[in-house]
Amino acid sequence: MRAIRLAAPAIAAVMLFAANVEAETLQLSPANPQPNAEELAQGLAVTYAYPPEVKSIRDAEHWLGGARKVGPPLSGLHYIDTRKGDKVMTSEKATRVAAEITGYVRFERAGAHKIEFFSNDGVSAELGGQEVAWYDGRHPCNSAGYQDVSVPEPGWYELKIIYFQRLETACLLMKWDGGEGGMAWAQDDVFAYRK
Repeated sequence: MRAIRLAAPAIAAVMLFAANVEAETLQLSPANPQPNAEELAQGLAVTYAYPPEVKSIRDAEHWLGGARKVGPPLSGLHYIDTRKGDKVMTSEKATRVAAEITGYVRFERAGAHKIEFFSNDGVSAELGGQEVAWYDGRHPCNSAGYQDVSVPEPGWYELKIIYFQRLETACLLMKWDGGEGGMAWAQDDVFAYRK
């Protein structure tokens, strides 16, 4: 019983620390230089690796460091949970897929925003030089948790995502407030990549 009483304050302190870390507002940096409209195409660039096994973001990064294949661009980040046997995003396979996704997100207004990624399986997302999502391991389509961000000026912000899917189904989605207040799925036209 004494061990339980001693552990309770430590657990409460860890939970309080975790809540404070999650609530931290990250300052995003705009792409520098800002890309010109004629340099960009709508969507996101993606390269795939097809490893024999992938169970973590670290595994995905390892396999993406070797042989990889450029895939058809993603339309955006609204890939809802698939059915078993459906291909992962624009890849050639339905299972054991690692992806590196790059491009830009356009913010129309400066100020405070919320970003939230959903994935099945793992995702690591960096936006404007800050890690805005990390959800490692194998899991169903769930939220990585929302992240408060501060956007200093309207414009394009670089996006880099490492993603993997192992077995069964897959999803990758982004929600944000878009500066309008309420959370909604990010529309495809806010994403772009260099041609």
